[in-house]
Amino acid sequence: MSPSARNRRADAQRSRAAVLDAAVQILETRPDAGLGTIAHAAGVTRQTVYAHFASREQLLLAVVDRISEEFVAAIDGADLDSGPASDALLRLLDASERVARRYPVLLQQVSALPVSPQTEHEQHAPVAARIRQVILRGREAGEFDDRLPIDWLVAVTVKLAHAASEEPDAGRVPPAEADRALRITLLRVLGGSGHGTRG
Repeated sequence: MSPSARNRRADAQRSRAAVLDAAVQILETRPDAGLGTIAHAAGVTRQTVYAHFASREQLLLAVVDRISEEFVAAIDGADLDSGPASDALLRLLDASERVARRYPVLLQQVSALPVSPQTEHEQHAPVAARIRQVILRGREAGEFDDRLPIDWLVAVTVKLAHAASEEPDAGRVPPAEADRALRITLLRVLGGSGHGTRG
């Protein structure tokens, strides 16, 4: 690749990153902001935004990927390989919740996007892999019941975590109660002892 081609590619990567950074910040505080507003905040033209993302929906899907990277980084920092698996799973949930609290408006907005089951599966795959790792470790240690399919348990964990976030947002359950219910329910589903229900 020639030096000028490398420079163009680096410029494109920087402008794409700037657009995503701006979109995350702007859409969290102003969910109805247009692409022009995001372009201005990113220091690029609206045409540059469209060069990277053909539609607002595509931009939002890229924002989901960006936030997913934050979830994965937070989870990876939760030391999932030490201590009882039930405690590791609760640390995973805590790490996820810390990231989710940064983007309540944006996550609500992207959750309303119509996506295929395949796309949704792909969006959750990195986090689901880490959940699977903890559940398998818990099974091997005899902490968790091994009679239910692992894919089912991973899906249930993801869905319960979503419910624990959505119910307070809808005003039906106080956040602390939803968090406690998530922990207790999840450990019961997994066949855990329930002693790891701190919080």
